[in-house]
Amino acid sequence: MELNLVDIASKKRYEAVVGDVTAYIEYIKAKDKIYLTHTEVPKSMEGKGIGSTLVLKVLEDIERQNLTLVPLCPFVAHYLQKHPEWKKLVMKGINIED
Repeated sequence: MELNLVDIASKKRYEAVVGDVTAYIEYIKAKDKIYLTHTEVPKSMEGKGIGSTLVLKVLEDIERQNLTLVPLCPFVAHYLQKHPEWKKLVMKGINIED
């Protein structure tokens, strides 16, 4: 699935519009760290891979910006458990295992 990800700095969130609904991940940026705090996918879009694709696109952007990830959102942490190749972005000392 192709999502058009936009970083809306004024809202402190990444957004992807799908049809007439918006999925997003909220964040806090502090120096070279980004804290992903909440993922929201509208009920009408649940179960279609939107959330996972959104997390993937955000992780790609975090990597591109050379930021250190602090995954406070349970959905993001779960994605990282399933895709350990992205754990390289996570701040040292943070355990996201089950």
